[in-house]
Amino acid sequence: MLPVSNPTSPERLLKKSRTPDKTTTDTDQKISFNSVGNSSANRSASRSHCTWLILSLLCLQLLLFLTLRSIAFPSRRSPENFPSPAVSVSVSSIESLFTSDEPHLTSDESLPTRTRSEPDDSGRCETGRVFVYDMPKIFNEVILQECDNLNPWSSRCDALSNDGFGKEATSLKGVIPDDLVPSWFWTDQFVSEIIFHNRILNHRCRTYDPESATAFYIPFYAGLAVGQYLWSNYAAADRDRHCKMMTEWVREQPYWNRSNGWDHFITMGRITWDFRRTKDEDWGSNCIYIPGMRNITRLLIERNSWDHFDVGVPYPTGFHPRSDSDVVKWQDFVRNRHRKTLFCFAGAPRAGIQNDFRGMLLDHCKESQGACRTVDCTGGKCSNGSSAILETFLGSDFCLQPRGDSFTRRSIFDCMLAGSIPVFFWRRTAYMQYQWFLPKELGSYSVYIDRNEVKNGTTSIKEVLERFSKEDVRRMREKVIELIPNLVYAKSLNGLETFKDAFDVALDGVFRRFKEQENWYKWR
Repeated sequence: MLPVSNPTSPERLLKKSRTPDKTTTDTDQKISFNSVGNSSANRSASRSHCTWLILSLLCLQLLLFLTLRSIAFPSRRSPENFPSPAVSVSVSSIESLFTSDEPHLTSDESLPTRTRSEPDDSGRCETGRVFVYDMPKIFNEVILQECDNLNPWSSRCDALSNDGFGKEATSLKGVIPDDLVPSWFWTDQFVSEIIFHNRILNHRCRTYDPESATAFYIPFYAGLAVGQYLWSNYAAADRDRHCKMMTEWVREQPYWNRSNGWDHFITMGRITWDFRRTKDEDWGSNCIYIPGMRNITRLLIERNSWDHFDVGVPYPTGFHPRSDSDVVKWQDFVRNRHRKTLFCFAGAPRAGIQNDFRGMLLDHCKESQGACRTVDCTGGKCSNGSSAILETFLGSDFCLQPRGDSFTRRSIFDCMLAGSIPVFFWRRTAYMQYQWFLPKELGSYSVYIDRNEVKNGTTSIKEVLERFSKEDVRRMREKVIELIPNLVYAKSLNGLETFKDAFDVALDGVFRRFKEQENWYKWR
């Protein structure tokens, strides 16, 4: 502990140096005057002696004042400036003195190699700075530690390992260039919460000063937390518990209350419908409807197109480039790939669904006389990707992308990553989902075919795709290849050198949104 009292504190010394001790001065003067005789001859000498004494005292005071000013006293804002000397004081005890009145605002434990000083961003944070809440570990770390219990069928520890990237995809050797194999992993589609958290903790525009923050990040693993309660007939209260605790915690924070949460954001690693339960007996949690969540921007792999605070971000794929060089090598690889098939489809029919569109597409492929290649994903064989899927996309000009169990599917990004041109049948599958990541010119990178025309037999997918010239296909593929950096999550915690990956695009979008909201719109 720092000493509670100092008998000669800097403040007391400074005050004493500025105000002479009247008693001492009077006594000195009395002694000076009493030491002389009463004769008039000695009075002038006495006055001269007194004058010199007063001048000496003034000089001494001035010297003391200047000396004290040169001493660097500790500042409340900069605990690093404390001298580390004679009194044994730990760094943690010093920090606790300055953070005790703001108990949940910062944490340096998450970044042991960093200091509390602001990162040197060299002017690269013009768009904004992000502040990361130091939340209780039950909202993130503990969830990962309980990976064996996150679903009722099997352990998810392998899927969540390696900072969320999963196990290395060594079986892709021979399918892709050998020097790119280390950048490929069997990444689960529901791990964006882990990826975003790790990247933000290491981001050059992370700030430890909430007053300078443009955005406040809530590192709660909402998708992983609710995932363990979605099956086995858990009660609604079980599915809501973590999110309810999180909103109660964050609403106690001063910076949430300052803005009512409008400058806060969170990553929710599942589709929005898993968090929009309106009745207890329905699917999912009611997280988005809990008081406190209304104004928080939510990054989801599928958004509600009519909710301003939902933002769609790319599903994690298996490719996680380590550098710009990995990106360029992969782009060159898919650009020069010889493609023998016009179009392809990877998926599984939905048994028991009348007029199942995915089953219809499988039949359509079989009738295409070799123009279409399929991968049957029955039984969840394609959940985290496979070499068969990648090879199929690499060998096809177009890839069919119907809706999945919801409007979106990870296959959209697996397809584009392989340089194949996506064919959509629902506008909500991509066009109304990922506006920050995909071009406004929809025809520049994709094809849209009305599903109803396919269902009633008035449109043949094969005939539509055959109408595109080789130059059209080359142009669209080049656009898809250009988009690849924005659709993948880099392996490096510091991101790529010059390319912006999906995380960078998302964070820039959050900063831009909050600055726009500050100017024209705030929900109350």
